[in-house]
Amino acid sequence: MQRFIGSLLIIAATTGAGIAYGTELQRYLEKLLYIRHIVYMLKGEIEYSNAPLGEVFGRVAVRTKEPYRKWLKAMERQVEYREEDEFSKIWNRSIDRYLKELHLKSVHSIQLKELGTFLGQLDPDTSSRTMQLYLNRLELEIEKVREGMAAKKRISNCLGVMGGIFLVVILI
Repeated sequence: MQRFIGSLLIIAATTGAGIAYGTELQRYLEKLLYIRHIVYMLKGEIEYSNAPLGEVFGRVAVRTKEPYRKWLKAMERQVEYREEDEFSKIWNRSIDRYLKELHLKSVHSIQLKELGTFLGQLDPDTSSRTMQLYLNRLELEIEKVREGMAAKKRISNCLGVMGGIFLVVILI
């Protein structure tokens, strides 16, 4: 009886690990989608209000959730007080500091940092084109994640169950 209960617990635990992996994939996709949403809001504010960047970050921060709100509020303060010489340095450091808890893959983090290279330009057209280029690249990354996610979820669920059964067979 103890072996049977132990076997069920092992299978349940490994199945749960597979499901947890699939849930983490879904959360990562949601993070990318929310970053896309924020960039669209920034782009809209820059194009339609022609406000200074600090003000744009403050307006968008009001409509976002944490940790993005904290990041945008910090960007607002740093841009207004010009704590650094270049906008790109402010952008990169704030991403490293405030968005590290998102655990973005290095590719996505680098792409987000590249956006700040041209975002601080005085020309609104350059900023708009840069944001659109970033959004296009982000769309491609989101599609890649979506395509692979369904298969990865299915595989992780199957591997969880099969791994549990394998462990039970080995231990019995």
